[in-house]
Amino acid sequence: MDLNTVKKRYEQELYEKVIPFWEEHCIDKEYGGYFTSLDRDGSVYDTEKYMWMQWRIVYMFAKFAVANGGKKEWIDIAKKGYDFLYAHGKSPDGTYYFALNRQGVPSVAPYNIFSDCFAAMGAAALFKATGEEKYRDEANSAMRSYVSRMDNPKGRWEKGMSGKAKRLSHGQFMMLANLAYEMRTCLGSNEFDSSAQDAVEAVVGRFWNPEMRILFENINPEGPAFDLNSCEGRMVNPGHGLESMWFMLQHAEQTGDKELIAKAADIIKGIFEFGTDREFGGIYYFMDALRKPHLELQWDMKLWWPHCEALIACIFAYRLTKEQWFLDKFEEIDKWTWDHFRDPEDPEWYAYLNRRGEPTHTLKGGKWKTFFHLPRCLFTVADQIAKI
Repeated sequence: MDLNTVKKRYEQELYEKVIPFWEEHCIDKEYGGYFTSLDRDGSVYDTEKYMWMQWRIVYMFAKFAVANGGKKEWIDIAKKGYDFLYAHGKSPDGTYYFALNRQGVPSVAPYNIFSDCFAAMGAAALFKATGEEKYRDEANSAMRSYVSRMDNPKGRWEKGMSGKAKRLSHGQFMMLANLAYEMRTCLGSNEFDSSAQDAVEAVVGRFWNPEMRILFENINPEGPAFDLNSCEGRMVNPGHGLESMWFMLQHAEQTGDKELIAKAADIIKGIFEFGTDREFGGIYYFMDALRKPHLELQWDMKLWWPHCEALIACIFAYRLTKEQWFLDKFEEIDKWTWDHFRDPEDPEWYAYLNRRGEPTHTLKGGKWKTFFHLPRCLFTVADQIAKI
């Protein structure tokens, strides 16, 4: 595999296809913010503005602006999104709503901790791009809100009652580690380093089951960590695990933790061993740790983002360990992903495939897909290859 050729392919896809698609179609020039529900040709099929998706666009355009010499057009896109979200998206208690309508009127309550998560990322990236203190202030505010909500993430919006088992969620811990990295990189802040270290230790020490070689999504906060008697307890999300592991590698490299690099690399292998579809290729969306029936009917679908995270995890691990296994796995996932998700006729990639790898939806963006996982993958893989 010629990595220089791969790097050029990823960069060409990012800068000639994916970024122009979103530049052309996502900006709401009338009300502010962004359209994310975009069909195959970029036409808007819904105007709801979901907070995760909105802040992720702020983050990516700010990040790409920094990587390309402070490109003004991209900073302006990020700034205008920020202005809309800051003006309309923040609830009276300082948390961010889950969704707004097109005009900016709140449509879904701030029940989800990850709205604050991505607000912190977006604002931090804008500070890095501009040096304007208001973005640093908002990044810290949103980050502190995220950390403060981890023990009770939904707050008064929690619909579970006393009979529902309490769980720790892998996603909250992996994102805390990544957020702290962004705060260090963008703000030069070490305020969250201790929390990040605790999160890292939780991910690789508590959510990882070394006997089963499975990274669990939900564990018990007390007593035996792994609940194998419930669907929630047996929940496995291979793509989430692979995303988490490159966050761990990122943290390990920045802190010089060689033991963590080895541990994360081993967990990546375990995730692939369990989560790969050996009949049709690609990575399963959801799995059950005991391979029992999964409550999610779409469990065996192939989604764009797990494959994007798999590519980053493989090339990142290869760079840090020099193990051929990771380069071979990268080549395998690279081929499957580009063969099945890339739209050969229109820009941007399909999001949802059936198990065989056939598109089930024409959309290029929606409630859960935006200008984030794919462009981040294309950029990060090219960057990792450049470092190699």
